[in-house]
This record gives sequence, structure tokens and C-alpha cells, in this order.
Amino acid sequence: MKVSVVIPALNEEGIVGKTVKSVPIKKLKDAGFETEIIVVDNASEDNTADEAKAAGARVVYQENRGYGNAYLKGFSEASGDIIVMGDADGTYPFDEMTEFIQPILTENADFVMGSRLKGDIKKGAMPALHRYIGNPFLTWVLNVLFSTGISDAHCGMRAMTKETWNKLNLHTSGMEFASEMVIEASRLDIKIVEVPITYYPREGESKLSSFSDGWRHLRFMMLYRPSPFLLLPGVVALILGVSLTTVVWLMGQSRMHSLILGGLMLVVGYQLLLSWIYFAAFGVTYGFSSKSNLINKVMNYHSLEKELILGVFLLAIGIILGLNVINSWSTVGFGALFEIQNAILAMILSILGIQTIFSGMFLSLLLLEKPK
Repeated sequence: MKVSVVIPALNEEGIVGKTVKSVPIKKLKDAGFETEIIVVDNASEDNTADEAKAAGARVVYQENRGYGNAYLKGFSEASGDIIVMGDADGTYPFDEMTEFIQPILTENADFVMGSRLKGDIKKGAMPALHRYIGNPFLTWVLNVLFSTGISDAHCGMRAMTKETWNKLNLHTSGMEFASEMVIEASRLDIKIVEVPITYYPREGESKLSSFSDGWRHLRFMMLYRPSPFLLLPGVVALILGVSLTTVVWLMGQSRMHSLILGGLMLVVGYQLLLSWIYFAAFGVTYGFSSKSNLINKVMNYHSLEKELILGVFLLAIGIILGLNVINSWSTVGFGALFEIQNAILAMILSILGIQTIFSGMFLSLLLLEKPK
């Protein structure tokens, strides 16, 4: 059998050579494996490529920067029966590779995930923010939404069979590639096994951006499962907003604070529902998720003309109410005015109308057939 080790590298001069040499080629050979090491030079501006070649790796180039772009290039070049992936910065224990791939050989696993949280994290290897908040939270969200049952969703040391790679339909370009891989494996019922690993402090400058990369992972999960993030909160906020606004209106008393709160919740809830439609439609259109019965009905209902009519209707009522308020104001010489309820209602309806008009236009553009 043959093992392909794929290592993306961006400006990793000074460590990439050590990382390549840490791959236990002799130990793998004794175990009956042929080994190839592929370093993907992701548009480095230093001597990363030369150092990797000198260490014995085959270097391929990916000019478009990005974690996902680099791996997609490297995997396409890999010819091994088993593909092992890991970073070039010295954080992952390639010297433990023989043991790491054992679940594929002995447990019929298709996909092996390293677990730093179940293994040994050396001092200074992982910031406390990542170790105790960011990684556990994102892993928890992933497990809740996709039932993956893993402990360390963002561990970068992984292994899979070539057959598994061919099944995965991966195409994201950035850090969300790590989440996409796990989500697709879960969707396809690919057997995932975790192996505890040792995690070392990196050498050189970190390429991670905690909040930006965390948001990219969360945003990507929202593409697959937008309902828990947007639909449910949107429905709750919309119901509470409509209820509070209606009650205050019917009471016929000036309860400005309650009306403002109700209007705010109504607008926010409506926007969350529209955002849910955007995310769901984008996910279906670009192949990130399959149509659910609910989103199928919503997308089949979508008609730009109907949404424009609804939006214009709401906006027109809002404008009429607003003009009526201005007229009442003019009759008192633009002095004190007690038309707060009508003014706020005019504002709410105008906002809803504008949201509906532009949302319909945006959704129509989003659902245009992609060029082939």
C-alpha cells in the first residue's frame, strides 16, 4: 500500500524541512508502506519550496492562497491508498503516523481524526481562548447539528482512504474546509474514528485569526443548517414583535417604549427569517445542502412579482401613515405632536416594505441558474 502525506505551506521556511523529515518513512516502509510526501507551496514569499524539496518532498504549487485551496491541490496530486494531512508548522506529530493510520487498517475506518483535547497539548501549543472556549464551542455546535460525535472538530491532522476522498464533494477555499470535510463525512455516513495525538507549539508566525476563522466555520455550518441559527429565533422574535405591537395598538394608549420594543422585535424577526431564506437558498443553489420540505416550498413559492407587490403595499401604507402624521403635525403649526403610535407604525411598515422589495430582488439573483 501507499501513503500520501499532504502538507500545505505558506511562508514556513525554517520549519517545513523539519516537518517533512519527521515523516517516518523507514518505519512505514518496514510496515509495508510506500510513502510520498507532497508539500503544497501556497504562494510563499520565502524559501519554503526549496527547503521542502531539499528535505525530500515533492512540491506542487497553488497560487490561490487559502487552507482549502492548498489541500484541494495536494489531494488532487496524491496517489496513495491512504492520504494523511497535517500542517507544516511542526505542531502535529507526523512521527506517530504509523499508529495514527491503524484504525483504517484494523477497524475498517474510512476517516481518522486526531484529537488534541483527548491527547497531550504541550505548554504554549494552544491559546486558552482556543482550548477552553473557541474549539469546544464550535465542536459542540458541529456535534449538535450533524451528530458527528467527535471531540476536536478543528484538529488539522487527519487521514482517509483514497476512496473516501473521492466520495467527498469538497470545494471551500479557506479555513472552513476543515468543517466541510467533517460535515460531508457525516452526511455520507463515513466511519470516523478519533485518535489522541500530541500537539506541539508551532514554530514561526501563526496564520490563524481567532475570530475571523471562527466566524468562517460558524458561517459555513449555517449554510448547511440555517434553521437553528435563523429560522427559530426569527419566528420567536416575529411572533413576540407582532403580538406586542398589536396589543399596544389596540389599547389605544401612548405606550411608546412598549411599541418601540415591539417594532424592533418585529423588524429583527422579519430580517432573521429573510436571512434564513438567503442562507438556505444559497446552500441549495451551490450544493452545500439538499432541499428540505420547508425550504423547497419556500423556493417554489418565490416570485419576484409577488414579493415586489407585497413590499410596495407595505411601503405604501407606511408612507400614507407617515404623510398623515406630517399633515396632523402641520395643522398644529409643527408644534407638539401626539401621533407617536402612528409615526412608529409608519416606520415599521416602511422598513418591512423595503426589506421585502430588496429581499425579493436579491433572492431572484441568487436563484438564477449558474453558468456551466
